[in-house]
Amino acid sequence: MNKNQTIEILKDIGLTENEARVYLACLGLGSTTALSIARTTEIKRPTVYTVLESLQARGLVSTELHGFKKKFVAERPEKLEEVLELKKNKFKTLLPQLQAMQNAQDDGGFIRYFEGMEGIKSVYESMIRDIKPHEDYSVIGNMDKLLPLDQKFFEDFFSRRAKLNINLRILVQHNEAGDWFKKFEKNINAKVKYLPETTKLNTNLVMIPRRMLIHELTEPIKGIVIENKRTIDMQRELFEIMWNSV
Repeated sequence: MNKNQTIEILKDIGLTENEARVYLACLGLGSTTALSIARTTEIKRPTVYTVLESLQARGLVSTELHGFKKKFVAERPEKLEEVLELKKNKFKTLLPQLQAMQNAQDDGGFIRYFEGMEGIKSVYESMIRDIKPHEDYSVIGNMDKLLPLDQKFFEDFFSRRAKLNINLRILVQHNEAGDWFKKFEKNINAKVKYLPETTKLNTNLVMIPRRMLIHELTEPIKGIVIENKRTIDMQRELFEIMWNSV
């Protein structure tokens, strides 16, 4: 890895370009002076002093006194990991506040549109990431048309979903894939029922308490995600009516 690539990585973890260049110079030079750092980095000496103060504040550089001369020493590279961990911990303290801000908007909600399978798959992932134990996960779908869209992904997804402690119920169209879901419902930790024989679906509907996905199963692949409590509550009531009537 060349120096420029190293600088880019250091920038990615939160250092400025000048901080990265000065820190690398300190690592290479050992105990050194601001003048030597300025010559090595080609950064003006007044700027070097400012950058060194910033690195000292981050705990990445320390100072040594040699007589009347001050020298600067880079802390061990492992210190960078501690800096990242500190940033991560600060974010963790902020996360509940950000979540509260999002939850405050639940009554108003929003609608998002996704195009293409990668976008749709990201929504499916969000469903099993955000659902909580014992919550309802409800599906109305045509598995014969869903699986061929990306069989490897969905088989892995169903396997991971089966390991969750959730209330998974699926209303399936009566076809080959639907028969498999019904036959192996215990294997996928679900309760499965058939939709009426006359049902012909070109979309899947998936619901968790905070999100609903309407996923088109034919090209062009598109999806609509709704996060509105009142709308989802109504759809859940409709699901219950359907579930109890078949």
